[in-house]
Amino acid sequence: MRIITGLFRSRQINLPSFFSDRPTTDMAKESLFNILNNTIDFEQVRFLDLFSGTGGISYEMASRGCKDIICVDINRKYCEFINKSFKSMFPDKSPARVINTDAFKFIENNPLNFDLIFADPPYDMEGVERIPELIMNNPGVTSNTLLVMEHSAKTHFTDFTHIKDQRHYGKVNFSFYQK
Repeated sequence: MRIITGLFRSRQINLPSFFSDRPTTDMAKESLFNILNNTIDFEQVRFLDLFSGTGGISYEMASRGCKDIICVDINRKYCEFINKSFKSMFPDKSPARVINTDAFKFIENNPLNFDLIFADPPYDMEGVERIPELIMNNPGVTSNTLLVMEHSAKTHFTDFTHIKDQRHYGKVNFSFYQK
């Protein structure tokens, strides 16, 4: 896995063998960030990465200057890896805080006062179809909050009222939501 652009452009992140999740492909990441470049000031945004996995999207945000990142994942080893990766990139002060908890519980128990929320749950996870509604109905979400949901082609969120756009990049699909 590599960082596409920014301060850490072309930096390789070598994933340990215990990772069973699939990282977002470089092609999909590049396409996503081309879209976000036109709508987001990366240095000013508060970013939440739900189901962080490898941390790839958070590394991209940090590489572009984001200073306020929260990563949430239920897997302790994944969280330790993300922390270690951020410490190697930012030895003095990491822009990220990594929280080892269930993302559904995090959504339900915290006001989501973020400008950008990225959610990349396992494609076959039970309850995945509820995530956009849970997030958009959270009391911390405002009309300025943008939610990007990564999902498989099998999962459709077009019936949800806050959907703004959908993009497809091979097997990776992104749905964009805003109030």
